[in-house]
Amino acid sequence: MLVEHYPLDKQFEELARYFPPMDPALAKVDTYLEDEKLYRLIKKDLSKRWPKTMETGRNSTPVEVVLRMLVVKRLYGYSYEETVERVSDSVNLRRFCRVYLNDVPVDTTLLRWANLIQPKTLEQFNQRIMQLAMERKVTRGRKLRTDGTVVESNIRAPSDNRLLADGVRVLARTIVRARNFVKQVKQKAAQPFEDFTQTAKVFSRQISETLRTKTEAARTAGRQQYQELLEMTRKTVAWAHQTKKQLQRCREAKAQRLAQTLETFLPRTEQVIDQTTRRILQGEPVPAQEKIVSLFEAHTDILRRGKESRPVEYGHKIWLNEVEGGLVSHYRILEGNPSDEQQWKPSLKAHLKTFHQPPVQASADRGLSSEPNEQLAYDLGVKRVILPHRCHRSKARLKHEHKAWFVKGRHWHAGVEGRISVLKRAHDLGRCLAHGLPGFHCWVGWGVIAGNLAVLGRT
Repeated sequence: MLVEHYPLDKQFEELARYFPPMDPALAKVDTYLEDEKLYRLIKKDLSKRWPKTMETGRNSTPVEVVLRMLVVKRLYGYSYEETVERVSDSVNLRRFCRVYLNDVPVDTTLLRWANLIQPKTLEQFNQRIMQLAMERKVTRGRKLRTDGTVVESNIRAPSDNRLLADGVRVLARTIVRARNFVKQVKQKAAQPFEDFTQTAKVFSRQISETLRTKTEAARTAGRQQYQELLEMTRKTVAWAHQTKKQLQRCREAKAQRLAQTLETFLPRTEQVIDQTTRRILQGEPVPAQEKIVSLFEAHTDILRRGKESRPVEYGHKIWLNEVEGGLVSHYRILEGNPSDEQQWKPSLKAHLKTFHQPPVQASADRGLSSEPNEQLAYDLGVKRVILPHRCHRSKARLKHEHKAWFVKGRHWHAGVEGRISVLKRAHDLGRCLAHGLPGFHCWVGWGVIAGNLAVLGRT
């Protein structure tokens, strides 16, 4: 049964008097998390773990404890294991998390509860934090600066040979498990199966070593090795299809789970076979939209942003709105690699939705500059629009961009890069360690929330 909180422990409070007081910043974050609406948002998601979570069963970890421990995790950049360890060892973190003298939930328990929280809930959570910041006069939303960055998926740089070997490994492993299950239920396996996992791994390594030499002979040898690796992968895919059909005839839960695994990875492996055949054997360029760069994080986009240090990135582009006071009032994860120029209108609309009034000043980089974007901002009621023009600028435009308020606004806008840097370094927005697209959304949401709470704690 879902428990809301532990009762206040007088013995713990008496003991806590003999320890140093809570850090002032953490104490201020504590006052924000006491808000009832924030608590109800999280409770609503946690209550959906089982059909009767709210009514029956043994007492769960309290909602209040789960929420606060997840905040501690991202506030300080801990792993789940480190979060449990730090909260267990610290009187002040026990007080902050409302654990008192009770047992701290183990990391796997915390992870299971965290996986129930939905991306939409975290967006609403951040909006509520903005409302609390306005009520406490930390910000009024009078100044807006907007910019984008990339959060990487937790994958290595992709190559077709490694993707083929991964496909063989995952499918073969699942086929072996399925055949063992079939034997347990005394059914007959479809036909003998040959596991190419180790052979595919060897071929993948050989291809990498062969193609290091940029010669025609190396390319010819590499194509021959690719053909053999592709043949192994196709055979494994064929066996996987037969195994899936056999599993789908079984009603046991384990059989359905194995069938679901095959159903997930078969199309992805077939896509790798297709793109490898087109690229390596036929010499056809494959558009980025049609490529898959990871079997496990198939949602990952290929992003080129013209940066010399990182010409290609693998992950998702995210867009942030920051207002005065250093708070990220809105974030969104973009699909693919759209032009920056398209992000101006959604950013202004999101600001209006949050603050119910246009900003006095709105700024962005040159990539968003265009006459329609500038006119849109004025039409919405923005008084100072700071969008420096690209390429050639007329004398009138140069005079406009050299006005004191425009220059001052450009200097203020540069601070958004610092905010992005802090989110990446301190709150783990550099690389997403969660799995799947929903996990990616939640990872970004918690990072933004932790960044905002850290700012509010210092304000």
